[in-house]
Amino acid sequence: MSSSDSTPEHLYEAREPVFPRRVKGNFRTLKWWIMAVTLGIYYITPWIRWDRGPSLPDQAVLLDLANRRFFFFWIEIWPHEFYFVAGLLIMAGLGLFLFTSALGRVWCGYACPQTVWTDLFILVERWVEGDRNARLRLYRQGWNLQKVRLRATKWVLWLLIGLATGGAWVFYFTDAPTLLYNLVTLQAHPVAYITIGVLTATTFAFGGFAREQICIYACPWPRIQAAMMDEDTITIGYREWRGEPRGKHRKAAGAENLGDCIDCMACVNVCPMGIDIRDGQQLACITCGLCIDACNDMMDKVGKPRHLIGYMALTDETAERGGATPKSVWRHVFRPRTILYTTLWSAVGIGLLVALFMRQPIGLTVAPVRQPLYVTLSDGSIRNTYDVRLRNQQHEDRPFQISITGPQELKLTLEGTDGTVVTVPADKSRLQRVYVIAPANSAPAHRERTEIRLWVEDTKSTDRVSDNTVFFGKGK
Repeated sequence: MSSSDSTPEHLYEAREPVFPRRVKGNFRTLKWWIMAVTLGIYYITPWIRWDRGPSLPDQAVLLDLANRRFFFFWIEIWPHEFYFVAGLLIMAGLGLFLFTSALGRVWCGYACPQTVWTDLFILVERWVEGDRNARLRLYRQGWNLQKVRLRATKWVLWLLIGLATGGAWVFYFTDAPTLLYNLVTLQAHPVAYITIGVLTATTFAFGGFAREQICIYACPWPRIQAAMMDEDTITIGYREWRGEPRGKHRKAAGAENLGDCIDCMACVNVCPMGIDIRDGQQLACITCGLCIDACNDMMDKVGKPRHLIGYMALTDETAERGGATPKSVWRHVFRPRTILYTTLWSAVGIGLLVALFMRQPIGLTVAPVRQPLYVTLSDGSIRNTYDVRLRNQQHEDRPFQISITGPQELKLTLEGTDGTVVTVPADKSRLQRVYVIAPANSAPAHRERTEIRLWVEDTKSTDRVSDNTVFFGKGK
């Protein structure tokens, strides 16, 4: 074919508004429940209280960036314990791989924030403007008082949802009741207003005007998920061998040769992405199951078997075409790939739980001061300096005793105190300067480097932790 006859390909297609029709069924009910639960968790969680004592915040879930702390009910994560957050992110990734391998884009269809908020926006749109046909008529008609009123009402409600979304987000980073009062009285920090404004605008735009474009062009997961799927992955498909040839006129001559599909377009009209699942698997399909509900409803009305459109795997399609019995659902779900993902997911989870319950309530970090490397005192002894960060993760003040193990000649002193015991406030850290001294004629004073270990002991509970470091001398 010559270049003049070919149609140029476009990487981006301008959005055509989609007006999905309301549908009832098992998958639609499931999506309502998931939307209610996830939105409820998001909006309500910052307001849940949790008593941690007088010196700590009483918000159950709080990302306290000012004090570099993360509170989750009874769990408190410190900056040096960021591996817990990393572990949770790894579990989330493995969980996404697992569900995609077993059930395709089930995350996209039911629990993705873009899907959840889009469902909410469509619900508002349908409540204000009517179902599919009414919205189509309103879209095609010219601007008049009715259209202005309906559009303005819808957009105001969308903006309020966006405002609530942005407001709920900032409540996770500081005390929610206090921040709400400061926001209303215009006393909050400008960062709070800017964050709320940005999230309000993005929620309004993504949920209202760029619904399908976000899933098709902005989100990378549709392109990645293909690597997670194989012929045993359960996803939504059209049983073409049963539905074709499709046709509407069941009483006309030759109707006995028609398939079960009556070409009613119900599956297309309910699709939030505006695609036709009968065309096969497509990048835009989020496997939300609404087309199954619509098709099942129509099959019931015309007296045909259900599941002309349904969840199935490629191996099931091959088996059904040949008249064989497809595999059971469990044989699709439990197979080597999903078992591997489940094992890895479980291993990370168990590791995090073990680390959580075995972590010490005290801690230290030793940072040698190397400018200068060491100091020679007037009596010829050698002194090394260390900055020791002491952490008290308990809810009361604790006396910490600092000691050293290494050559017997080494002596330890603390800056600002005569002894070796310091008090660390409740749920705080303290930076303590520590000096280690080697007498002039001792072996460490003449050795280039000596391995030592600093210890910290809670004198009340006898909990102990240590950290290795190095003592430098003059060398030979």
